[in-house]
Amino acid sequence: MIPLLLLAFSLQAAEPVRLHPENPHYFEFRGKPTVLLTSAEHYGAVLNGAFDYVKYLDTLAKDGLNMTRIFTGIYREAPGDFGIRFNTLAPKDADYVSPYPKTSDGKYDLAGWNPAYFARLKNFLMQAGKRGIVVEVTLFCTYYDDRMWRLSPLYDSAVPNTEVLALKHPGLTKAQVAFTRKLVTELKDFDNIYYEIANEPYFGGVTLEWQALIAKTVAETEASLGVKHLIAQNIANNQKLVENPDPRVSLFNFHYARPPLTVGMNYHLNKAIGLDETGFDGTLDFVYRIQAWDFLLAGGGHYNNLDYSFAVGHEDGMLPVGGDQPGGGGASLRGQLKILRDFLSRFQFVKMRPDNAQPVRTLSELGRQYAVYVHHGKVMSGYRPSYMVETKRQNSTFTLTLPQGEYTMQWWNPKSGPMGQAESFAHSGGARRFTSPQYTEDVALEVRAR
Repeated sequence: MIPLLLLAFSLQAAEPVRLHPENPHYFEFRGKPTVLLTSAEHYGAVLNGAFDYVKYLDTLAKDGLNMTRIFTGIYREAPGDFGIRFNTLAPKDADYVSPYPKTSDGKYDLAGWNPAYFARLKNFLMQAGKRGIVVEVTLFCTYYDDRMWRLSPLYDSAVPNTEVLALKHPGLTKAQVAFTRKLVTELKDFDNIYYEIANEPYFGGVTLEWQALIAKTVAETEASLGVKHLIAQNIANNQKLVENPDPRVSLFNFHYARPPLTVGMNYHLNKAIGLDETGFDGTLDFVYRIQAWDFLLAGGGHYNNLDYSFAVGHEDGMLPVGGDQPGGGGASLRGQLKILRDFLSRFQFVKMRPDNAQPVRTLSELGRQYAVYVHHGKVMSGYRPSYMVETKRQNSTFTLTLPQGEYTMQWWNPKSGPMGQAESFAHSGGARRFTSPQYTEDVALEVRAR
């Protein structure tokens, strides 16, 4: 068996995942242009000691997905929070793996570190790296209420949950900075990670000044170590114009961004834009498949579906998802997301940009390659679930404006892959009419110059 530190060092052959130098809306990982695409567990793979993360990572790799997201253990949940059954982020107390050692009175020693935690964290990242999986390491999370704050090893009864991530308590801020430095130092040799400052900091009193301090701590610590990983910032649910962006931030994450208006609003920043969490739109596969295709074909660089089929004892992602779960997931959806990854891999996508001159969702390199997507989902206010999809069989007809040339075209069913045979056509320039085969819910088209 290869020792952990030796294997971790061997995985550092390439520099850490970074924004692609030719098109920073996408990533470069181990020398290859990359879109990060996954349907992943609810962030507890490391802090929940009962979770078999090797089996979980094997499942992601087998399903052709290349990303996951973890919380560091500074935040955790209790069973039943947010209506989630079998929540990996809500371990039994005996299974919780904290970054800090426990003291005899049941509290945590913030002046010390738990070696078992860091060994588990590093092994998780090593195992992910072996499988080509990029890990978003989310350093902190807002505390939605005081009950959740009491579960944290940082808990201080003199601090309300709305002041935890706000620079209002110097001793607490000092502990947060020390934890950030420790984690960044421990993980300096991994090429398959990037850091997110905090999950959903737009709730719970989190301040921009506190976020800037954590980003500064990551950047300065890494500068002293001679390494540099990407830093992500979670901006908003749905959409928001990013104003006065922190120059240390390279990835702007949004949750529940459907439709993906936020991509166009922030495309001028020339940074990656991610849909980092989905859910609360029912449990049907086509809802989250449509949201993934729509976001990435709008120019996003990263999509993470929150997959409730992963749980302790179900690390193969085969737990049935249905009923009152607050989101979807499962093997069928992951297979459909793999088709999206296959579709994108057909293109030199770093040469492509959102083509807003076309009447349908299109990424293009003008005159060379076009990725087109049509779907029939939309947000319905006042309904539950709020995202509704038309499921009747139909054809779509639309025009694309193309330069004169020789082209090939291939229709794709996002549920199953290519439809029929590729066709060739000559075009004299201007508008060209396309009529799809029959489909339900959504359809995609690949057009490229010959």
